[in-house]
Amino acid sequence: MSDELKTQIKQAIVRSLKLPITPDEIQDAAPLFGEGLGLDSIDALELVLELERSFGVVVGDEQTGGKVLRSVDSIAEYIQSSQSSQPQSH
Repeated sequence: MSDELKTQIKQAIVRSLKLPITPDEIQDAAPLFGEGLGLDSIDALELVLELERSFGVVVGDEQTGGKVLRSVDSIAEYIQSSQSSQPQSH
C-alpha cells in the first residue's frame, strides 16, 4: 500500500473536516471515530463525499462506511481495491 495514497487521504480528511491538526499527526492505523480522532456521523458524511470527489470511490451504504472509515489504512485499502476492480480508461 503506497504511503503517497495514505498522505493524500490524510490531507483529504484534514481539508474536508477542517481539523485543527496537520495530516502528519494522523496515524495510519489510528481509529478515526471514538477514541482516535473522535469524528462523528456528520464527519463521516463529509468524509464519504470527499472520498468520492478526490478518489472516485463510492461508499454505498452505512455498513460499508463503517468498515471503510475505520482508519487511514482501511480507507487506503478500499480505494486501492475499488480502483483495481474498475477498468482503467486511458
